[in-house]
Amino acid sequence: MMTLKKLVHALGSQEDLNFLLTNRIPRLALTRFMGWFSQRTNPLVRDLSIAAWKSFADLDLSEAKKQQFDSLHDCFIRELKPGARSIDSDPRTMTSPCDGIVGAMGRVEGDKVYQAKGFPYTLTDLLGPLGANSPWQDGVFVTIRITSSMYHRFHAPFDLRLHDVDYFAGDTWNVNPIALKRVEKLFCKNERALLRVEVGEERYPVALVPVAAVLVASIRLHALSHLLDARYEGPGHIDCDASYTKGQEMGWFQHGSTILVFAPKGFEFAPGIQEGSPLRMGQALMKLPQLEATG
Repeated sequence: MMTLKKLVHALGSQEDLNFLLTNRIPRLALTRFMGWFSQRTNPLVRDLSIAAWKSFADLDLSEAKKQQFDSLHDCFIRELKPGARSIDSDPRTMTSPCDGIVGAMGRVEGDKVYQAKGFPYTLTDLLGPLGANSPWQDGVFVTIRITSSMYHRFHAPFDLRLHDVDYFAGDTWNVNPIALKRVEKLFCKNERALLRVEVGEERYPVALVPVAAVLVASIRLHALSHLLDARYEGPGHIDCDASYTKGQEMGWFQHGSTILVFAPKGFEFAPGIQEGSPLRMGQALMKLPQLEATG
């Protein structure tokens, strides 16, 4: 019988094995099962599941608002204690909407974006006709990856208004760096939503794009009365009108995943933002364009 070590050697690397185990599986079926299983409230199932999660991930619950959870799902979408995150108060700074790790970042080249080195996609690939001639062409972008053990809720990066949401049904590929280096246009294949918001007195258009992944094909937004998941059969375009203050919660994933942020030309990254660096919700992410002096 082939040992795990020999299997890894045969596949070429541990990255290949990781990719095989997390993607060459019935992703949608496993994701639906995990959605059901994670909400079981049986105390034994709950406790064993959370214990197993802690053994495989760097799960820190010290900042959680509560320490006793009804289910594994309840632990996934946990809230933080009040004051656990500080919100940058600079009126010309847009903050990170979530905890995470900075993935790809930089300039949008026309409408071309990079999910990883050598793996481009276009705004039209990601957003369909909404990406064509969009205000984010020649702008800036950043990919924020939320690992499974992180805080999974996302918040307003600025005082803003959310006018509508566009939902795109899709697959549930893993969105870790290993998959991003192997699957072309991965974000464009997965389930995702486009949240178009306006920030600043100039009403700059900014896009927040939550992207679902394996085991987490559902997105909950406070502005909508229904869950966006594989069972959603409503319209792709959903009108809404919601206002948020900087740092206010907008919604959550059922598990970890990724948020893409797009801003128009003139936005600059805050000091210290670089690929691979950790982020905390409320931390300075981008600077709005400089206001022209008057008088």
